[in-house]
Amino acid sequence: MREDNKKFRFKITVIGDGAVGKTSLIQKFTNDSFIEDYIKTIGAQFSIFDKKIEKDKIKLLFWDIAGQDDFYFLRPSFFKNSVAAIIVFSLEENKLGEESFKHIHNWAKDIKEYCGNIPVVIFGNKVDLIDEKKLDASAIEKIVEEENYLGFYITSAKTGHGVIDAFNAIIDELYFKYKAMPV
Repeated sequence: MREDNKKFRFKITVIGDGAVGKTSLIQKFTNDSFIEDYIKTIGAQFSIFDKKIEKDKIKLLFWDIAGQDDFYFLRPSFFKNSVAAIIVFSLEENKLGEESFKHIHNWAKDIKEYCGNIPVVIFGNKVDLIDEKKLDASAIEKIVEEENYLGFYITSAKTGHGVIDAFNAIIDELYFKYKAMPV
């Protein structure tokens, strides 16, 4: 007897401060493209990406939620039905990098409040703008361990560094979790 191929649909929320590269990361993963100019996300936007794992079809809905506080009131509705989240911060050695790192806890709090306990991964983006050899990841690794997140990935939406592995880590986690669930 042959088992029919299954279809899965996952909503993944991508959050973090404004200008950390959320939209660019999604575009790099889904379209292998990068736009140099910063374009602020208004409210939220979503991207659809189809993938196959073990002959099963997976439809991914990436919800890119604006990081600016102006859109805070919209967040509860944007988080609805998310089965996983990606928190993005900037690795830049400037105010954006420092602030976006500090705000990881705030974003995690929103996830718990609106989604419950869903898988979370952290992306440290813009590695192309720093000297990776000098990167001390101990502080973020501590957060990942304390909060029991799936992991931490160093990425660059511009160069593509780590992007495929980072997205696939959460997609694989969801796929194997939901595939094992009884129908």
